[in-house]
Amino acid sequence: MTDSETPPLTDINHVTNICTDMDRTQEFYEDVLGFYTVKMTENYDDPGTPHYYFSPTPEGEPGTVVSYFEYPNSRGNPGPGASHHFALGVEDEATLREWRDYLQSKGVRVSQVRDRTYFESIYLSDPDGLTIEICTEGPGFGVDEETPGSEFVEAPEQR
Repeated sequence: MTDSETPPLTDINHVTNICTDMDRTQEFYEDVLGFYTVKMTENYDDPGTPHYYFSPTPEGEPGTVVSYFEYPNSRGNPGPGASHHFALGVEDEATLREWRDYLQSKGVRVSQVRDRTYFESIYLSDPDGLTIEICTEGPGFGVDEETPGSEFVEAPEQR
């Protein structure tokens, strides 16, 4: 590898967020989303701060994990440097609609299915208001250009 080459990455290993109540967050991930708690530890950089890891699989493979630090007094407004949302994937629109019905049956506010050109999506919020998107795998980023990422594509007009 030369100095100008980027070293390879394998995936997005995990995403870490902040919550104000770990018990409430754990209950949401386990009871509503069906995730497993795969690790309960503390923030290594801030000992005493709970750090829990959640995954849709019991093993918590890299690329499947969402983790949280608990900071009870951390309410604020998202801004630069903060995450806007993260997305969980499902195979197809039928499964997405099943998720929407299921979430509504659990009393979770969830959006209508939205066409995002590259996938279909629904949106909900975690107990602290962080937006979570659930989206389909396809049709994919090659829909409107031959080579994905090769040109700027304007958003379609709102329907």
